[in-house]
Amino acid sequence: MNVLLINGSPHPKGCTYTALSTVAKQLEKHGLSTKMLHIGHKAVRGCIACGYCIKNDKCVFDDAVNALAEKFKAADGLVLASPVYFASANATLVACLDRLVYSTS
Repeated sequence: MNVLLINGSPHPKGCTYTALSTVAKQLEKHGLSTKMLHIGHKAVRGCIACGYCIKNDKCVFDDAVNALAEKFKAADGLVLASPVYFASANATLVACLDRLVYSTS
């Protein structure tokens, strides 16, 4: 079983990374395979509801989301982590997830 861990923090080795590393160690201890990806520092724009992804199974914007989509499709499990800004995950992670969910079947 493969678990994809997504780090939404802009800081590559900050507290969010530390938390995800702890989760990954526990999952691996129980025989699961993990892969951690850091997207919090990438330029990810929001969805524009153009409908391109419905017909093409990928987002019209060729950025980190399309690269992440293949790993997302191959994963059996998903762990998301983000620092909390104003009672929500950071904008990069939210935009990424909005586009990822719509652009993958």
